[in-house]
Amino acid sequence: MRKTPAGQDGTAQDATTQDAYIPSARRLERERIKRVRARRTTAIAAVSTLVTGTALFLAIVNSPGWSRTRETFFNAHYAREALPKVLDGLLLNLRLLAVCGAAVLVLGLLIAIARTLRGPVFFPLRALATAYTDFFRGLPLVICLLMVVFGVPALRLQGVTTDPVLLGGTALVLTYSAYVAEVFRAGIESVHPSQRAAARSLGLSGPQTLRHVVLPQAVRRVVPPLLNDLVSLQKDTGLVSIAGAVDAVYAAQIVAAKSFNYTPYVVAGLVFVALTIPMTRFTDWITARMDRRRAQGGIV
Repeated sequence: MRKTPAGQDGTAQDATTQDAYIPSARRLERERIKRVRARRTTAIAAVSTLVTGTALFLAIVNSPGWSRTRETFFNAHYAREALPKVLDGLLLNLRLLAVCGAAVLVLGLLIAIARTLRGPVFFPLRALATAYTDFFRGLPLVICLLMVVFGVPALRLQGVTTDPVLLGGTALVLTYSAYVAEVFRAGIESVHPSQRAAARSLGLSGPQTLRHVVLPQAVRRVVPPLLNDLVSLQKDTGLVSIAGAVDAVYAAQIVAAKSFNYTPYVVAGLVFVALTIPMTRFTDWITARMDRRRAQGGIV
């Protein structure tokens, strides 16, 4: 520490000059060992992956039926023919994902709120919400699609659509809202009762407590499982092809029916995988980020 001359105002000023931080030899050695260990781990993982992939590739290509399988499922000519039509049909899947995803989130949240309402006067609403979730969680999605797509038009109700896209989307919303409702309910019930008590002691009403205190915490906690449900919904939008809607799966089916070759199905599957992987990685990133913030005390 050194003392500087007095300033123009006559006051004495003290300043300290700190030397640049120099890590110790022990710390430098630890960091070097970590880098060496990381490089060794990466190299071992790369070699292991290469060996495993090579073994699987050789086992497949040397199998007795590989030539026939390659011609039937991995034909480049039919892949080029099917890809534009599959991509055109994929637009329908993306629209269904956007519309049904928003509807599922809203309906699932309302059902979860209905299941968590307190007081005997709300018992019928709680019972209906419970019966809804139990029924549609137990009913296979394919059966729900068939019942809605073919059963609703059979009723011949005035003003009710017979569009297979709308009916298929309705079946998706009915099924997935039951799963999402349970996710929201778990988040709502994970909020400690003291949060409600503190909000009520401050003069907030029951609905205000739910809106401003409980739901913000609950939604933040269930974001990762909600994203996982949306990933599953993205894949299951292909089931609307059962109703005759020309989506990516049905477009692949049309090409396959003309050529008696299954390569279009492989193309459609790879397109869905290409869409699902980024969403899955984004979900993992959100989960890891929230875990880090929770560990640091950043999330209540």
